[in-house]
Amino acid sequence: MVSGNAACRRRTDCRLCGSEALSMVFALEPTPPANAFVTEAMKGRPQQSFPLDVFYCECCGHLQLLDVVDPRELFEDYVYVSGTSPVFVKHFEDYAAEVIDRFRPEPGGLVVDIGSNDGTLLSFFRRAGFRVLGIDPAREIAARATEAGIETRCGFFTAGVASTIRAERGPAAVVTANNVFAHIDDLGGVADGVRDLLAPAGVFVFEVSYLADVIEKTLFDTIYHEHLDYHAVRPLVGFLERHGLELIEAMRVPSHGGSLRAVAQLKGGDRPVGASVAEALAVEVAMGLERADTYRAFAGHINDLKNELAGLLLALKAEGKRIAGFGAPAKATTLMHHFGLGADFIDFIIDDSPLKQGLYTPGLHIPVLSSAAIAEHRPDYLLVLAWNFAPSIIAKNSAFRDVGGRFIVPLPKLEVV
Repeated sequence: MVSGNAACRRRTDCRLCGSEALSMVFALEPTPPANAFVTEAMKGRPQQSFPLDVFYCECCGHLQLLDVVDPRELFEDYVYVSGTSPVFVKHFEDYAAEVIDRFRPEPGGLVVDIGSNDGTLLSFFRRAGFRVLGIDPAREIAARATEAGIETRCGFFTAGVASTIRAERGPAAVVTANNVFAHIDDLGGVADGVRDLLAPAGVFVFEVSYLADVIEKTLFDTIYHEHLDYHAVRPLVGFLERHGLELIEAMRVPSHGGSLRAVAQLKGGDRPVGASVAEALAVEVAMGLERADTYRAFAGHINDLKNELAGLLLALKAEGKRIAGFGAPAKATTLMHHFGLGADFIDFIIDDSPLKQGLYTPGLHIPVLSSAAIAEHRPDYLLVLAWNFAPSIIAKNSAFRDVGGRFIVPLPKLEVV
């Protein structure tokens, strides 16, 4: 069940099991959509913000947002592309190689990527001789991927889309969904579509931010409106089974600060369930992921970090220091709003993506500039908002530190480098 308006509605049941036994365990500051950057002409206009209230399902243990922002608002004009990050290009190259080596999909078989973005992952499957097809709702990115040789259908993946693909191209040897399986309100419909699209020996491989890492590494800034779900293995096992799928691997990978790479097959498939599933379940029990109080304690820790960073920044500003941000990923929207990192602290933000340069951040409207602005404006400190890439950012900008610049890394613990 849902309530609300056209832009945002609140559901009243768990997205994975349908239970209405839901408890709000913490709330972050409301924000606009995390990638809702604005132009110079629009920066004077207020943007609508939506709740970031986090709920725990007392029935299956799933952690989730119940406020669902219209996905067209979030994804049709998406500005993030995988190919701009060398780290993610290498990640997807290794990912494709591992899937091919470990699960031996039929040579020349069909690989379908749900939320394929610019086609970076599919390009590696294509090089290995597979037929590939991307599905992505971002109009411009989908068009550019197709022009670059990775056929991409613009739209959202549904059971109907799955049926059409199977009728046109046959069953899929591999279906992937990376950093999108937490983005979809109707996860049951997607799971049904995957089940209907997979070949009998096919595998469904998806990566999501892993709840164990969110808690362990304080990745609270990965909580934003695109991410409706914060997945753990126990709720996923039951969810997949209810939709005719079986979880056979649950591997932790380092992307996005800590992710889960899950592999499923059709229920009753030939592959055995790997030891990684039981290992992940044991870790989750030890961490208390099955208790609502764990998440209430997490909220207290977040606020302690907020106060610590605010104290540092206030002291630096009192000394007349100039502070710029580095990195404008989606997670920075949550971090900046919840920690109060507005224009009174940050003069501008550096980001390497040309799609974001010249725009202003969601809600707070801080300008996003190219790295040339470091030498031009000479800030004293760079606050690393893309903190999960802090080592590579610091190494790449060693010239800034050589002339006396310092880096502030806000998470998972506050550091000044």
